[in-house]
Amino acid sequence: MPRAKGGFKSKRYHKKVLDNAKGYYGARSRLYRIALQTVDKALIAAYKDRRRKKREFRALWIARINAAVRSLDMSYGQFMNGLKKANITLNRKALADLAYNDFKSFSKLVEQVAERK
Repeated sequence: MPRAKGGFKSKRYHKKVLDNAKGYYGARSRLYRIALQTVDKALIAAYKDRRRKKREFRALWIARINAAVRSLDMSYGQFMNGLKKANITLNRKALADLAYNDFKSFSKLVEQVAERK
């Protein structure tokens, strides 16, 4: 009886891995074993970076808010504390967008916070 080596199921799985490895350089896109290692590593990096992206965007929003608030003679911490005291519930994403795209509205918001001190 001949030895069974997986048949079409192995070929189907190998094809799936090699399709994921399209665009990689050299053997990484052509040889199954090397492609498997590369694709696994890429999937791990993608998983980690989906989580890292959230941290990086929050840091970007804080940097933008801080820069805009400092140009209006206030610190980021004072501004965020003043927002809380004034019961203004805007998240950092919205605040950064205001500071970046509509500085006049943002400066009015800072004035409101400064009055509440």
